[in-house]
Amino acid sequence: MTLTIPRPVNTATGRMTGKITTVRLPMETRQKLETLARVNRMTMSEAIIEAIEFHYDKKEKELDSYTLGLPYFGEYSLGSGLDDLSTTYKQRIKERLMEKHNRDIKELEKFRARQNIN
Repeated sequence: MTLTIPRPVNTATGRMTGKITTVRLPMETRQKLETLARVNRMTMSEAIIEAIEFHYDKKEKELDSYTLGLPYFGEYSLGSGLDDLSTTYKQRIKERLMEKHNRDIKELEKFRARQNIN
């Protein structure tokens, strides 16, 4: 499988444009790079760029969902202004049920009071 990555090219010279970065490679690694570039008919720069992008994409996929979501946490709140919704939901449900229960009891008492009047 050949991965083709478009590169910015200077139309006058036909060479890639971009910032130059120097890297010191052990002899064995340099030989591997030369072989890889020759076999795939690309420049060493193209082989390095392809390897870095491949490695980056692979590492990006390995990130856990928490790390990927970190920049977005709190971005899309429902406007409640409460920042503890996930930790206090049981207490809030209990309070709402008690309020409903108390309303039902009051309604029942009113109903019974009306029944005694008539």
